[in-house]
Amino acid sequence: MQAKRRRPLAATFALLPTWIAAIFVYIGTMVWSVRLSFTDSTIFPSSNYVGFAQYAKLFRTSRWLASLENVLIFGVLYVAGCLALGFVLAAALDRKVRFESVFRTIFLYPYAMSFVVTGLIWQWMLNPTFGIQATVRALGWQSFVFDWIVNRDMAIYTVVFAGVWQGAGLVMVIALSGMRGIGEEQWKAAQIDGIPIWRIYTSIILPQLGPALAASGMLLSMGVIKTYDLIVAQTGGGPGYATEVPAKFIMDNLFERQNLGLASAGATVLVLSVVMAVAPFRYALHMRARRRGAH
Repeated sequence: MQAKRRRPLAATFALLPTWIAAIFVYIGTMVWSVRLSFTDSTIFPSSNYVGFAQYAKLFRTSRWLASLENVLIFGVLYVAGCLALGFVLAAALDRKVRFESVFRTIFLYPYAMSFVVTGLIWQWMLNPTFGIQATVRALGWQSFVFDWIVNRDMAIYTVVFAGVWQGAGLVMVIALSGMRGIGEEQWKAAQIDGIPIWRIYTSIILPQLGPALAASGMLLSMGVIKTYDLIVAQTGGGPGYATEVPAKFIMDNLFERQNLGLASAGATVLVLSVVMAVAPFRYALHMRARRRGAH
C-alpha cells in the first residue's frame, strides 16, 4: 500500500514543474495580456482602465482591418491549396511509382524549412529585377511581366504560393498514410467494374480520408492564425499594407509603436480566433468518442 501511494506522489512531484510553467507562464501571461487590453498602457503597463476603448480603436484602424482581410484570403487559399495539392501528390505516389521514397522526400523537404527561409526563397524568385521575370526576359520574352510581389492587388497571392509550396508536403504524408490503410479489396472491386482511376480517388478514396484531411486542415489553420515570419521575410507586410497580417500588426505596435494596450487587444482577438477555430473540431471529436462509447 505504501508503494502504491508513493508512485502517485512521485508522479505529482515530477509533473509539478510542468504544471507551474503551464499555469504561470502560459495561462498567467494570457490573463495579464487580456488585463492590459483594457488599459491605456503604452510603453509601460498601466493600471488606468479604459474599458473597451482599445478594442474600439482597434476596429477603427484601417491597418488592422486590412490585416484581417489579408489573413482571411491567405487562410482560405492556403488551406484549400495545401489540401488539394497534397491530395494530388499523395494519389500520384500511391500508384507505387519508381523512386517513391525519393519523390516523397523531395515533396516533404519544404515543410522541414522554416517560414523565414521559404519567404526569402520566394522573395528572390518573384523579384522582378532578378527573379522569374528577369530570367524569362533574358531568354527573349521581353514583354513577359510577373511583378505580383510589388503589386498591391496581387502581393497576397504570392504569399499563398509560398505557403502552399511549404505546407502541401504535410498533407501529402498524412493523406498517403491514409490511402495505404485502405484495403485492396476496394481497388479490385472498382477495377472489375471498370471505374476510372480518377473516379476511384474522388468518389471512393477521398471520402474515407475525411478524418485525415480534417486533421491536416486544422494544423494548417492553426498556422494561418499565427502567420508572421513568412510575411516578414517575403514582403515585410508590403507593398503598403497589402500583405499585413494580425500577428505583424501586434508585433509592430508592441515593439515599434510602443502601444502595449492596443497590441494586447489585438492579441486577445487573435486568441479568441484560435479558440473559435479549435472548439468546433474538438467538439466533433468529443461527440464522436461519445458515440463510439455508447456503441
